[in-house]
Amino acid sequence: MITPDLLDTIRSKFAHVEACPFQGPRVFFENAGGALTLNAAVETSARFAAIPDNQGRDNPAAHALVDIIAEAKAAAMEWFNAPGGQVFVGESGTELLFRLIRTAVTGTDGGVLLGSTVEHPASRSAMAHWAEAFGRDYRLVAHDDALGLVTADAYAAAVTPDTKVATILHTSPVTGMGMDLAAIAAAIRAVAPECFVIVDGIQHASHGLIDLTAAGVDGYVVSPYKVFSRHGYGVAWVSDRLTALGPEQLDGGPEANWEFGTRDTGAYATFHDVVDYFDWLGAQVGGGDSRRDRIEAAGTAIKAHERTLTEAMLHGVGNLKGLADYDGVHVVGGVDNPAREGLVCFYADGHAAADIVAALNVEGVRTHVRKADHYSGNILTPLGQEAAVRVSMCHYNSEAEVARFLGVIADTL
Repeated sequence: MITPDLLDTIRSKFAHVEACPFQGPRVFFENAGGALTLNAAVETSARFAAIPDNQGRDNPAAHALVDIIAEAKAAAMEWFNAPGGQVFVGESGTELLFRLIRTAVTGTDGGVLLGSTVEHPASRSAMAHWAEAFGRDYRLVAHDDALGLVTADAYAAAVTPDTKVATILHTSPVTGMGMDLAAIAAAIRAVAPECFVIVDGIQHASHGLIDLTAAGVDGYVVSPYKVFSRHGYGVAWVSDRLTALGPEQLDGGPEANWEFGTRDTGAYATFHDVVDYFDWLGAQVGGGDSRRDRIEAAGTAIKAHERTLTEAMLHGVGNLKGLADYDGVHVVGGVDNPAREGLVCFYADGHAAADIVAALNVEGVRTHVRKADHYSGNILTPLGQEAAVRVSMCHYNSEAEVARFLGVIADTL
């Protein structure tokens, strides 16, 4: 669905697609560490950084800023396909996960807190902190090491009627595998219908659709720098029932308010740029009459293109062997895993992951080492690995770039 001509147009909309301002020409396969930034978001950031006015004043500039934030929130709600609730920005995706989890745990009495071993420490650390602080029972559902994901059946076997708060990772930034969010949430609700369900969607956001109406959860968090915007803020959606628990608020301030202090209008505006980009892309690939229809069309096209890229990386392109063709190369989550979202994580017998990444970097192919530390040890330690190579792609990457990666691999392994 993304043709070569369309791919050229897509790439023209992003900053530093083919070259690093410090290194020079390079292929960017480090998207899980932070995606490329839309040129529109760069321009919007500069424009709003120069505006001295704040919201909440009685002047034309302040009124305009309020309108811009309202329009961005409405666009974000459509992007999330949110069933009511509200969208707001915070310091970062991690900070927002901590806030949502804190509100859910402190707002419920007793009962079980439930998560999974596949999760990023952003959610696991928050749950563990408040479980210890309040003496709550925090349980972890084991993920499938071979598949690199956790299933709805695994959650169903672990959830109990007294489960009060549950967390779900939508996509792993280490394995690259997406979880069946709607099925996991349904499995939780089947046993504990009043449970508050909070989702880490940070890795998933750039790779596939988000449909919170179908998911039936209470909180969903993304980091915009991983979905074509910039660093410095996070975006969260919260349900009305989570808000009703009473997040911290200024005394005498607006009720049901999650925001503190003066908002960065530029943050909202750059996220609107992200939604506008999905809208535009959907129109190019035959999207429908509404913005949500076009967002869905864009998501379908993104998944299809990234599937083509990962298949090429695993099984080869042209006369170049794929990673699956090498003896001694092990792909985390398995080679033919339909849950994969634009990411291949691997290790090779007799080759240190750091050495492979260094060899690729010398040849202008940017990848990343995942170490068995507090970020990735939950995935790599059960596999008996100290480190692995993470190659993370996005829909603006090309098969030619995959071929360049495989050419370096052929000289390295």
